[in-house]
Amino acid sequence: MLRFTQVDVFTDHLFEGNQLAVFPDAQVLTAQQMQQITREMNLSETAFVMPTERADCDARVRIFTPANEMLFAGHPTIGTAFVLARLGRVPKGTQRIVFEEGVGPVPVLLEGPPDAPVRAWLTTPPIVFGSTFDDRAACAALASLTPQDLVEGVPLEAAGAGPRFLYLPVRDRAAVDRAEPDVAAIDRHLSAQGLIGIFVFAVESAEDGALYSRMFAPGAGIFEDPATGSATGPLAAYAIRHGLVRVPHDGSLRMVSEQGTKMGRRSLLHVRVEMRSGEPQSIEVGGSCVHVFDGELALT
Repeated sequence: MLRFTQVDVFTDHLFEGNQLAVFPDAQVLTAQQMQQITREMNLSETAFVMPTERADCDARVRIFTPANEMLFAGHPTIGTAFVLARLGRVPKGTQRIVFEEGVGPVPVLLEGPPDAPVRAWLTTPPIVFGSTFDDRAACAALASLTPQDLVEGVPLEAAGAGPRFLYLPVRDRAAVDRAEPDVAAIDRHLSAQGLIGIFVFAVESAEDGALYSRMFAPGAGIFEDPATGSATGPLAAYAIRHGLVRVPHDGSLRMVSEQGTKMGRRSLLHVRVEMRSGEPQSIEVGGSCVHVFDGELALT
């Protein structure tokens, strides 16, 4: 029997947020078994924890969607940190844990009691901006929207910190809620460029950094994701890059992205950005987590 824990991530309410299964002793599994288990769990992602050989990391975490393995993902990183804290596996005397993931070391800072943190913050890996998409009509159509739904004058760009997404800024919450992915078009136009999905969002308050968002990644086996931490750091960088949010004079920016509401899994992804010389120097994505249940998987 192999024990696992299921949690809801980026929420403090049961049955909201993004569901995650964490297997804390996965060193006995092959990559093929991890993929099969992920399909069986049928969640956006499943995380598998094992010892690391890196001196600068505390554990290795492999993350799978129903379709493939991910180099980095946000809600599995946050959720795994909560599960390990609950199991007493965070290094004593610290509230910082570093995971070895496909992108390299990913630090996570825990707030609150060591065995029951109230929030966790991951440091987003280096963010890379990619292609700019000039055909605005074609990009809008990926989400069954029109060019008139898009924010005028803001470039449509790809960005990511591991997995990469096409960012579609739209005028308001209603446009975000109208979005429906054109699965065939997304696969045809984005997969060839190595993009995992489309991230549709609206700025609800530039002053407060309040965003409303949805993410579709059908090619990864995720029709819609309730909370996408790996996309939220790049989202913050994108919003800053194009002047969609106000940056305070002290360079410390706080943002909140509400995601998953349309699908009944409301998630709140908090963001802390430290600016230097007009550019983000560090971007942290944080949130809460709720324990749902523990279980055992029969391997034979």
